[in-house]
Amino acid sequence: MVRLLLYLVAWCVWADTGLAQDAAVFHFAFAEKPGEYAVGLRVVEQRDASRRFASEGQTAAGASTQQGTRPLQTLAWYPAQPSSSPTMQLGDYGALVKTETSFAGPVDDGASQRFVAEYMQGTTAQHTWAVRDAAMQTGRFPVVIYAPSVDAPATENIELCEYLASHGFVVLASPSMGAGSRRMTLDVAGAVAEAEDISFLLGFAATLPVADAHRVAVMGYSWGGMAALFAAARDRRIGALVSLDGSFRYSPELVQQSGEVRLEQMRIPLLVVSRAEESLESWDAQHQDHAQCSAVPNVLNAWTHGDLVHVQLLGVSHIQFSSLYQRSERFRREGLRFVPADYSLAEGAVSYGWMARYVLAFLEDYLEQDASARKFVEQTPAANGVPRHLMAATLRHAAAVSTASQESGVPATH
Repeated sequence: MVRLLLYLVAWCVWADTGLAQDAAVFHFAFAEKPGEYAVGLRVVEQRDASRRFASEGQTAAGASTQQGTRPLQTLAWYPAQPSSSPTMQLGDYGALVKTETSFAGPVDDGASQRFVAEYMQGTTAQHTWAVRDAAMQTGRFPVVIYAPSVDAPATENIELCEYLASHGFVVLASPSMGAGSRRMTLDVAGAVAEAEDISFLLGFAATLPVADAHRVAVMGYSWGGMAALFAAARDRRIGALVSLDGSFRYSPELVQQSGEVRLEQMRIPLLVVSRAEESLESWDAQHQDHAQCSAVPNVLNAWTHGDLVHVQLLGVSHIQFSSLYQRSERFRREGLRFVPADYSLAEGAVSYGWMARYVLAFLEDYLEQDASARKFVEQTPAANGVPRHLMAATLRHAAAVSTASQESGVPATH
Protein backbone atom coordinates (compact mmCIF):
# COMPACT_ATOMS: atom_id res chain seq x y z
CA MET A 1 0.00 0.00 0.00
CA VAL A 2 2.86 2.36 0.86
CA ARG A 3 4.44 1.90 -2.56
CA LEU A 4 1.14 2.50 -4.33
CA LEU A 5 0.59 5.72 -2.40
CA LEU A 6 4.12 6.92 -3.07
CA TYR A 7 3.67 6.20 -6.78
CA LEU A 8 0.45 8.16 -6.99
CA VAL A 9 1.94 11.07 -5.04
CA ALA A 10 5.03 11.10 -7.25
CA TRP A 11 2.89 11.36 -10.38
CA CYS A 12 0.93 14.22 -8.88
CA VAL A 13 3.91 16.38 -7.84
CA TRP A 14 6.26 16.04 -10.82
CA ALA A 15 7.89 19.18 -12.15
CA ASP A 16 9.36 19.66 -15.62
CA THR A 17 12.97 18.56 -15.78
CA GLY A 18 14.17 18.28 -19.36
CA LEU A 19 13.81 14.52 -19.73
CA ALA A 20 12.53 15.24 -23.23
CA GLN A 21 14.32 12.65 -25.42
CA ASP A 22 11.63 11.29 -27.76
CA ALA A 23 8.82 13.17 -25.99
CA ALA A 24 9.08 16.06 -28.44
CA VAL A 25 8.02 13.82 -31.32
CA PHE A 26 5.81 11.34 -29.45
CA HIS A 27 2.07 11.47 -30.00
CA PHE A 28 0.04 8.57 -28.66
CA ALA A 29 -1.82 6.69 -31.38
CA PHE A 30 -3.90 3.56 -31.00
CA ALA A 31 -2.79 1.52 -34.00
CA GLU A 32 -5.22 -1.40 -33.71
CA LYS A 33 -7.93 -1.68 -36.35
CA PRO A 34 -11.60 -1.69 -35.36
CA GLY A 35 -13.59 -4.90 -35.53
CA GLU A 36 -16.57 -5.66 -37.75
CA TYR A 37 -18.99 -3.36 -35.93
CA ALA A 38 -19.43 0.38 -35.81
CA VAL A 39 -19.36 1.76 -32.25
CA GLY A 40 -22.11 3.62 -30.46
CA LEU A 41 -22.00 5.48 -27.16
CA ARG A 42 -24.96 6.03 -24.90
CA VAL A 43 -24.66 8.15 -21.75
CA VAL A 44 -27.14 7.32 -19.00
CA GLU A 45 -27.42 9.52 -15.93
CA GLN A 46 -28.78 7.29 -13.19
CA ARG A 47 -28.67 7.05 -9.41
CA ASP A 48 -28.36 4.25 -6.91
CA ALA A 49 -31.08 5.18 -4.44
CA SER A 50 -29.85 2.60 -1.92
CA ARG A 51 -26.64 4.53 -1.16
CA ARG A 52 -25.98 8.01 0.22
CA PHE A 53 -23.70 10.52 -1.49
CA ALA A 54 -22.38 13.98 -0.58
CA SER A 55 -22.30 16.43 -3.50
CA GLU A 56 -19.14 18.43 -4.29
CA GLY A 57 -20.46 21.91 -4.84
CA GLN A 58 -22.59 23.98 -7.15
CA THR A 59 -23.33 24.02 -10.83
CA ALA A 60 -22.30 26.90 -13.06
CA ALA A 61 -25.83 28.29 -12.61
CA GLY A 62 -25.32 28.39 -8.86
CA ALA A 63 -27.83 25.70 -7.94
CA SER A 64 -26.76 22.88 -5.65
CA THR A 65 -26.36 19.47 -7.23
CA GLN A 66 -28.81 16.80 -6.15
CA GLN A 67 -27.86 15.35 -2.81
CA GLY A 68 -28.70 12.14 -1.03
CA THR A 69 -28.43 9.38 -3.62
CA ARG A 70 -25.34 8.11 -5.42
CA PRO A 71 -24.93 9.47 -8.99
CA LEU A 72 -23.64 6.98 -11.53
CA GLN A 73 -23.00 8.58 -14.88
CA THR A 74 -22.88 5.46 -17.04
CA LEU A 75 -21.03 5.29 -20.34
CA ALA A 76 -22.21 2.42 -22.53
CA TRP A 77 -20.22 1.54 -25.65
CA TYR A 78 -21.90 -1.02 -27.89
CA PRO A 79 -21.91 -2.57 -31.38
CA ALA A 80 -23.87 -0.12 -33.51
CA GLN A 81 -25.43 0.22 -36.92
CA PRO A 82 -23.26 2.15 -39.40
CA SER A 83 -23.92 5.88 -39.20
CA SER A 84 -23.00 8.97 -41.17
CA SER A 85 -23.10 11.11 -38.02
CA PRO A 86 -19.79 12.55 -36.75
CA THR A 87 -17.82 10.52 -34.26
CA MET A 88 -17.08 11.66 -30.74
CA GLN A 89 -14.18 13.99 -30.07
CA LEU A 90 -12.10 13.81 -26.92
CA GLY A 91 -13.55 17.18 -25.97
CA ASP A 92 -17.00 15.57 -25.95
CA TYR A 93 -15.72 13.00 -23.48
CA GLY A 94 -14.15 15.80 -21.44
CA ALA A 95 -17.51 17.53 -21.21
CA LEU A 96 -18.97 14.33 -19.77
CA VAL A 97 -16.25 14.25 -17.11
CA LYS A 98 -17.26 17.74 -16.01
CA THR A 99 -20.87 16.65 -15.42
CA GLU A 100 -20.26 13.20 -13.99
CA THR A 101 -21.84 13.94 -10.59
CA SER A 102 -23.94 17.02 -11.32
CA PHE A 103 -25.71 15.78 -14.50
CA ALA A 104 -27.46 19.16 -14.98
CA GLY A 105 -24.32 21.19 -15.66
CA PRO A 106 -20.56 21.41 -15.05
CA VAL A 107 -19.42 21.58 -11.44
CA ASP A 108 -17.37 24.73 -10.76
CA ASP A 109 -13.83 24.32 -9.39
CA GLY A 110 -14.25 20.59 -8.84
CA ALA A 111 -11.74 17.80 -9.20
CA SER A 112 -13.34 16.82 -12.51
CA GLN A 113 -12.69 20.26 -13.96
CA ARG A 114 -9.06 20.12 -12.89
CA PHE A 115 -8.68 16.63 -14.31
CA VAL A 116 -9.85 17.72 -17.75
CA ALA A 117 -7.59 20.78 -17.71
CA GLU A 118 -4.57 18.74 -16.67
CA TYR A 119 -4.88 15.59 -18.76
CA MET A 120 -6.96 16.53 -21.81
CA GLN A 121 -5.54 19.91 -22.70
CA GLY A 122 -4.45 20.07 -26.33
CA THR A 123 -6.21 16.82 -27.32
CA THR A 124 -9.88 17.78 -27.31
CA ALA A 125 -10.22 18.01 -31.11
CA GLN A 126 -9.09 14.42 -31.69
CA HIS A 127 -11.78 12.04 -32.94
CA THR A 128 -12.52 8.57 -31.61
CA TRP A 129 -14.61 5.75 -33.11
CA ALA A 130 -17.92 6.11 -31.27
CA VAL A 131 -21.05 7.88 -32.51
CA ARG A 132 -23.25 9.25 -29.75
CA ASP A 133 -26.64 7.48 -29.56
CA ALA A 134 -26.08 5.48 -32.75
CA ALA A 135 -28.66 2.77 -33.43
CA MET A 136 -27.76 -0.51 -31.75
CA GLN A 137 -27.00 -3.68 -33.64
CA THR A 138 -29.52 -6.49 -33.43
CA GLY A 139 -28.67 -9.50 -31.31
CA ARG A 140 -27.09 -9.83 -27.88
CA PHE A 141 -23.42 -9.38 -27.05
CA PRO A 142 -21.26 -10.21 -24.00
CA VAL A 143 -20.88 -7.53 -21.35
CA VAL A 144 -17.67 -6.02 -19.96
CA ILE A 145 -17.78 -3.69 -16.95
CA TYR A 146 -14.76 -1.37 -16.83
CA ALA A 147 -13.61 -0.15 -13.38
CA PRO A 148 -11.37 2.97 -13.52
CA SER A 149 -8.33 3.71 -11.37
CA VAL A 150 -8.49 5.73 -8.17
CA ASP A 151 -10.68 8.86 -8.59
CA ALA A 152 -10.54 8.51 -12.38
CA PRO A 153 -13.41 9.16 -14.78
CA ALA A 154 -15.05 6.48 -16.90
CA THR A 155 -13.16 7.85 -19.93
CA GLU A 156 -9.59 6.94 -18.95
CA ASN A 157 -9.37 4.03 -21.42
CA ILE A 158 -11.57 5.19 -24.29
CA GLU A 159 -9.57 3.36 -26.97
CA LEU A 160 -9.76 0.00 -25.21
CA CYS A 161 -13.49 0.33 -24.50
CA GLU A 162 -14.30 1.37 -28.07
CA TYR A 163 -12.03 -1.37 -29.44
CA LEU A 164 -13.91 -4.06 -27.52
CA ALA A 165 -17.27 -2.65 -28.62
CA SER A 166 -16.15 -2.80 -32.26
CA HIS A 167 -15.46 -6.51 -31.78
CA GLY A 168 -18.89 -7.30 -30.38
CA PHE A 169 -18.89 -6.43 -26.67
CA VAL A 170 -21.08 -4.10 -24.65
CA VAL A 171 -18.77 -2.10 -22.38
CA LEU A 172 -20.11 -0.16 -19.39
CA ALA A 173 -18.18 2.21 -17.12
CA SER A 174 -18.81 4.79 -14.40
CA PRO A 175 -16.35 7.00 -12.45
CA SER A 176 -14.24 5.69 -9.57
CA MET A 177 -15.83 7.21 -6.46
CA GLY A 178 -15.56 6.63 -2.73
CA ALA A 179 -18.18 5.25 -0.39
CA GLY A 180 -19.96 8.54 0.26
CA SER A 181 -18.46 11.17 -2.03
CA ARG A 182 -16.60 11.73 -5.31
CA ARG A 183 -13.25 11.24 -3.57
CA MET A 184 -12.05 7.63 -3.53
CA THR A 185 -10.36 6.25 -0.42
CA LEU A 186 -7.59 3.65 -0.71
CA ASP A 187 -9.10 1.24 1.78
CA VAL A 188 -11.57 -1.63 1.97
CA ALA A 189 -14.54 0.75 2.09
CA GLY A 190 -13.40 2.42 -1.13
CA ALA A 191 -12.90 -0.89 -2.93
CA VAL A 192 -16.30 -2.13 -1.78
CA ALA A 193 -17.95 1.09 -3.00
CA GLU A 194 -16.55 0.64 -6.51
CA ALA A 195 -17.41 -3.07 -6.43
CA GLU A 196 -21.01 -2.15 -5.61
CA ASP A 197 -20.99 0.25 -8.57
CA ILE A 198 -19.91 -2.67 -10.76
CA SER A 199 -22.83 -4.77 -9.55
CA PHE A 200 -25.19 -1.84 -10.13
CA LEU A 201 -23.98 -1.60 -13.72
CA LEU A 202 -24.51 -5.33 -14.16
CA GLY A 203 -28.13 -4.82 -13.17
CA PHE A 204 -28.37 -1.99 -15.68
CA ALA A 205 -26.85 -4.19 -18.40
CA ALA A 206 -29.80 -6.56 -18.10
CA THR A 207 -32.07 -3.73 -19.31
CA LEU A 208 -30.16 -3.18 -22.56
CA PRO A 209 -31.59 -5.05 -25.56
CA VAL A 210 -28.11 -5.48 -27.01
CA ALA A 211 -26.52 -6.96 -23.86
CA ASP A 212 -26.26 -10.62 -22.89
CA ALA A 213 -26.16 -10.34 -19.10
CA HIS A 214 -25.37 -14.05 -18.79
CA ARG A 215 -21.90 -13.56 -20.33
CA VAL A 216 -20.13 -11.01 -18.16
CA ALA A 217 -16.54 -9.99 -17.46
CA VAL A 218 -15.18 -7.23 -15.25
CA MET A 219 -12.01 -5.33 -16.18
CA GLY A 220 -10.21 -2.93 -13.86
CA TYR A 221 -7.13 -0.75 -14.11
CA SER A 222 -4.96 -0.03 -11.05
CA TRP A 223 -7.34 0.56 -8.11
CA GLY A 224 -10.12 -0.56 -10.42
CA GLY A 225 -8.42 -3.96 -10.52
CA MET A 226 -8.82 -4.20 -6.75
CA ALA A 227 -12.48 -3.22 -7.03
CA ALA A 228 -13.01 -5.73 -9.83
CA LEU A 229 -11.59 -8.51 -7.66
CA PHE A 230 -13.89 -7.51 -4.80
CA ALA A 231 -16.84 -7.49 -7.21
CA ALA A 232 -16.00 -10.93 -8.60
CA ALA A 233 -15.86 -12.31 -5.05
CA ARG A 234 -19.26 -10.81 -4.21
CA ASP A 235 -21.23 -11.22 -7.45
CA ARG A 236 -21.65 -14.62 -9.09
CA ARG A 237 -22.93 -13.08 -12.31
CA ILE A 238 -19.29 -12.29 -13.16
CA GLY A 239 -17.76 -15.02 -15.30
CA ALA A 240 -14.28 -13.65 -16.06
CA LEU A 241 -11.89 -11.08 -14.60
CA VAL A 242 -9.30 -8.81 -16.25
CA SER A 243 -6.73 -6.86 -14.22
CA LEU A 244 -4.72 -4.09 -15.89
CA ASP A 245 -1.85 -3.73 -13.42
CA GLY A 246 -4.42 -4.07 -10.66
CA SER A 247 -3.63 -2.88 -7.14
CA PHE A 248 -4.27 -6.26 -5.54
CA ARG A 249 -0.73 -7.23 -6.57
CA TYR A 250 0.75 -4.24 -4.75
CA SER A 251 -1.66 -3.96 -1.79
CA PRO A 252 -2.58 -7.59 -1.03
CA GLU A 253 -3.18 -6.75 2.62
CA LEU A 254 -6.46 -5.12 1.61
CA VAL A 255 -7.57 -8.41 0.05
CA GLN A 256 -6.91 -10.06 3.39
CA GLN A 257 -8.59 -7.30 5.39
CA SER A 258 -11.76 -7.45 3.32
CA GLY A 259 -12.87 -10.76 4.78
CA GLU A 260 -14.95 -11.27 1.63
CA VAL A 261 -12.37 -12.23 -0.99
CA ARG A 262 -11.76 -15.94 -0.50
CA LEU A 263 -9.27 -16.81 -3.19
CA GLU A 264 -9.67 -20.54 -2.67
CA GLN A 265 -13.28 -20.18 -3.81
CA MET A 266 -12.59 -18.20 -6.98
CA ARG A 267 -13.23 -20.42 -10.01
CA ILE A 268 -13.41 -17.92 -12.86
CA PRO A 269 -10.61 -17.23 -15.36
CA LEU A 270 -8.30 -14.30 -14.64
CA LEU A 271 -6.19 -12.28 -17.06
CA VAL A 272 -3.51 -10.19 -15.36
CA VAL A 273 -1.66 -7.67 -17.51
CA SER A 274 1.13 -6.17 -15.43
CA ARG A 275 4.41 -4.33 -15.57
CA ALA A 276 7.65 -6.28 -15.38
CA GLU A 277 8.17 -8.16 -12.13
CA GLU A 278 8.99 -6.20 -8.99
CA SER A 279 12.44 -6.84 -7.54
CA LEU A 280 12.79 -8.49 -4.14
CA GLU A 281 14.16 -5.20 -2.81
CA SER A 282 11.19 -3.14 -3.97
CA TRP A 283 8.79 -5.76 -2.63
CA ASP A 284 10.51 -5.61 0.75
CA ALA A 285 10.31 -1.80 0.76
CA GLN A 286 6.64 -1.97 -0.13
CA HIS A 287 5.80 -4.18 2.84
CA GLN A 288 8.38 -3.10 5.39
CA ASP A 289 5.66 -1.61 7.61
CA HIS A 290 3.67 -4.85 7.72
CA ALA A 291 4.85 -7.23 10.42
CA GLN A 292 2.41 -9.82 9.12
CA CYS A 293 3.95 -9.65 5.64
CA SER A 294 4.45 -13.41 5.37
CA ALA A 295 0.74 -13.99 6.01
CA VAL A 296 -0.48 -11.64 3.28
CA PRO A 297 -1.96 -13.63 0.37
CA ASN A 298 -0.51 -13.43 -3.11
CA VAL A 299 -3.55 -13.33 -5.37
CA LEU A 300 -1.84 -14.83 -8.41
CA ASN A 301 -0.27 -17.68 -6.45
CA ALA A 302 -3.58 -18.42 -4.75
CA TRP A 303 -5.57 -18.36 -8.00
CA THR A 304 -5.51 -22.11 -8.52
CA HIS A 305 -9.14 -23.03 -9.26
CA GLY A 306 -9.53 -20.79 -12.30
CA ASP A 307 -7.31 -20.40 -15.34
CA LEU A 308 -4.68 -17.67 -14.93
CA VAL A 309 -3.21 -15.81 -17.91
CA HIS A 310 -0.37 -13.49 -16.90
CA VAL A 311 0.91 -11.02 -19.48
CA GLN A 312 3.86 -8.81 -18.55
CA LEU A 313 4.48 -5.60 -20.50
CA LEU A 314 8.22 -5.17 -20.10
CA GLY A 315 8.60 -1.61 -21.38
CA VAL A 316 5.83 0.34 -19.65
CA SER A 317 5.16 2.16 -16.42
CA HIS A 318 1.94 1.90 -14.46
CA ILE A 319 0.52 5.08 -15.96
CA GLN A 320 0.80 3.69 -19.50
CA PHE A 321 -2.04 1.23 -18.95
CA SER A 322 -4.35 4.19 -19.62
CA SER A 323 -4.70 5.69 -23.10
CA LEU A 324 -5.93 8.96 -21.63
CA TYR A 325 -2.72 9.42 -19.63
CA GLN A 326 -0.47 8.30 -22.50
CA ARG A 327 -2.08 10.88 -24.76
CA SER A 328 -1.75 13.79 -22.34
CA GLU A 329 0.72 16.63 -22.81
CA ARG A 330 1.85 16.08 -19.24
CA PHE A 331 2.86 12.50 -20.00
CA ARG A 332 4.81 13.64 -23.05
CA ARG A 333 6.76 16.02 -20.82
CA GLU A 334 7.27 13.79 -17.81
CA GLY A 335 6.52 10.17 -18.70
CA LEU A 336 10.12 9.12 -19.27
CA ARG A 337 10.71 9.38 -15.53
CA PHE A 338 8.90 6.08 -14.99
CA VAL A 339 9.45 4.27 -18.30
CA PRO A 340 11.88 1.35 -17.83
CA ALA A 341 15.42 1.95 -19.03
CA ASP A 342 16.07 1.67 -22.77
CA TYR A 343 12.36 1.75 -23.67
CA SER A 344 10.69 4.65 -25.44
CA LEU A 345 7.30 6.30 -25.12
CA ALA A 346 6.48 4.98 -28.60
CA GLU A 347 7.09 1.41 -27.44
CA GLY A 348 4.64 2.07 -24.63
CA ALA A 349 1.97 2.95 -27.20
CA VAL A 350 2.74 -0.25 -29.11
CA SER A 351 2.50 -2.21 -25.86
CA TYR A 352 -0.93 -0.69 -25.21
CA GLY A 353 -2.12 -2.02 -28.56
CA TRP A 354 -0.90 -5.51 -27.73
CA MET A 355 -2.55 -5.29 -24.34
CA ALA A 356 -5.84 -4.60 -26.14
CA ARG A 357 -5.31 -7.64 -28.37
CA TYR A 358 -4.70 -9.93 -25.40
CA VAL A 359 -7.72 -8.58 -23.54
CA LEU A 360 -9.88 -9.16 -26.62
CA ALA A 361 -8.57 -12.70 -27.15
CA PHE A 362 -9.11 -13.57 -23.47
CA LEU A 363 -12.70 -12.31 -23.56
CA GLU A 364 -13.46 -14.04 -26.87
CA ASP A 365 -11.98 -17.25 -25.49
CA TYR A 366 -13.77 -17.40 -22.14
CA LEU A 367 -17.04 -15.60 -22.95
CA GLU A 368 -17.53 -16.77 -26.53
CA GLN A 369 -15.53 -20.05 -26.66
CA ASP A 370 -13.76 -18.84 -29.79
CA ALA A 371 -11.19 -21.40 -30.97
CA SER A 372 -8.88 -18.90 -32.67
CA ALA A 373 -8.86 -16.75 -29.53
CA ARG A 374 -7.97 -19.81 -27.45
CA LYS A 375 -5.05 -20.51 -29.77
CA PHE A 376 -3.88 -16.89 -29.40
CA VAL A 377 -4.01 -17.11 -25.60
CA GLU A 378 -2.10 -20.40 -25.55
CA GLN A 379 0.65 -19.38 -27.98
CA THR A 380 3.82 -17.56 -27.07
CA PRO A 381 3.96 -13.80 -27.70
CA ALA A 382 6.51 -14.42 -30.47
CA ALA A 383 4.10 -16.80 -32.23
CA ASN A 384 1.43 -14.09 -32.04
CA GLY A 385 3.74 -11.56 -33.69
CA VAL A 386 4.65 -9.49 -30.63
CA PRO A 387 7.93 -7.58 -31.16
CA ARG A 388 10.89 -9.02 -29.27
CA HIS A 389 11.60 -7.82 -25.71
CA LEU A 390 8.17 -6.20 -25.39
CA MET A 391 6.15 -8.82 -23.58
CA ALA A 392 6.17 -12.11 -21.67
CA ALA A 393 3.13 -14.32 -21.14
CA THR A 394 2.23 -17.47 -19.22
CA LEU A 395 -0.92 -19.58 -18.95
CA ARG A 396 -1.67 -21.74 -15.92
CA HIS A 397 -4.72 -23.94 -16.14
CA ALA A 398 -7.03 -24.39 -13.18
CA ALA A 399 -6.48 -27.25 -10.80
CA ALA A 400 -9.15 -29.93 -10.73
CA VAL A 401 -12.36 -28.81 -9.05
CA SER A 402 -13.99 -31.23 -6.63
CA THR A 403 -17.49 -32.56 -7.26
CA ALA A 404 -18.74 -30.70 -4.19
CA SER A 405 -17.42 -27.42 -5.56
CA GLN A 406 -18.96 -28.07 -8.96
CA GLU A 407 -22.34 -28.63 -7.34
CA SER A 408 -22.12 -25.43 -5.28
CA GLY A 409 -23.07 -23.25 -8.25
CA VAL A 410 -19.69 -21.50 -8.44
CA PRO A 411 -18.76 -20.94 -12.11
CA ALA A 412 -16.10 -23.36 -13.31
CA THR A 413 -13.34 -22.47 -15.76
CA HIS A 414 -13.52 -24.18 -19.16
